[in-house]
Amino acid sequence: MSSSTTAMTRHWTTWGPVVALIALGVAWGRDLPGFAVVLIALCLVAAVLAAVHHAEVVAHRVGEPYGSLVLAVAVTVIEVGLIVTLMAGGGEKTSTYARDTVFAAVMITCNGIVGLSLLVGALRNRVAVFNAEGSGGALATVCTLAVMTLVLPTFTTSEPGPEFSSAQLAFAAVASLCLYGVFVAVQTIRHRDYFLPVPRPGEESADEHADPPGKRETLVSLGLLLVALVAVVGNAKLVSPTIEDGVESAGLPKAVVGVVIALMVLLPETLAAVRAARRDRMQTSLNLAYGSAIASIGLTIPAIALASIWLSGPLVLGLGPVHMVLLALTGVVSALTVVPGRATLLQGGVHLVIFAAFVFLSLSP
Repeated sequence: MSSSTTAMTRHWTTWGPVVALIALGVAWGRDLPGFAVVLIALCLVAAVLAAVHHAEVVAHRVGEPYGSLVLAVAVTVIEVGLIVTLMAGGGEKTSTYARDTVFAAVMITCNGIVGLSLLVGALRNRVAVFNAEGSGGALATVCTLAVMTLVLPTFTTSEPGPEFSSAQLAFAAVASLCLYGVFVAVQTIRHRDYFLPVPRPGEESADEHADPPGKRETLVSLGLLLVALVAVVGNAKLVSPTIEDGVESAGLPKAVVGVVIALMVLLPETLAAVRAARRDRMQTSLNLAYGSAIASIGLTIPAIALASIWLSGPLVLGLGPVHMVLLALTGVVSALTVVPGRATLLQGGVHLVIFAAFVFLSLSP
């Protein structure tokens, strides 16, 4: 084993995900006391931080935009498993869970992650610079998927309430999957240069001076990334009953549970995007944000459509008026942000205010 790999196996980012996964296995299916929930929460934090580290190792080896795609897809695939697991056997109680989680993911990525990244990037360089062609195409894909899967069900008439009929759900699932596939092909093959960080004149990224990790180290990090992400989502599920009890006792809306879990699951992307912005790689931050939103819809809706064959209870996907207004505002403001290819503190602040409004209105609708 090479010295770099040996050093890495001694690092806490190697043992953190393993310990978190062991804790998940021991605690799964048990009624946890208060101190156990605290330990699980600590394991969750360790797994999140380790996931960010290993994602950056993989990203450095494979380069952009593949690196951000690895983290976005890995988190989303496991998030889909979490949603299906929570909805299985939940009946009508969990009928809005997929909608609440997907919409929360869109608002977190398009406003929270984007706003925080723009704020960090603008504080570092006064003006955050990115590729308008790539970011604009990604944003258009997000808006199309969100409207087609979260807004249209409110207005269709084949089924009572904000639900799709079976045929409509099948169409939305196939269309979402196809659109996601086209986006990935454009991002990684056809127009890969649109999604690469924009270099500033006379400046080079620090990553360009660092030797890429070896093949063995990359494979180890890829495996530990998957372990960490499983631990993140699994431990988030373990602490969700405590969150649900706290939400219920506080008299808050049930949708708050989906928001909190989405925040926990998306922590790896958030930290990775902010660290990329600090290194003046704003395009990487936007790739993570918009890529995660696209994957969240483009993979979740087909998976839920397939699972609805055996899931009991209705599947409510349509948003209410308040959330549709927030989604429309997000689309308009995001378009004004990405079209110039440059952003300042103001754009970052606007996105963060929209995100704050989403969180506040989730708590007090």
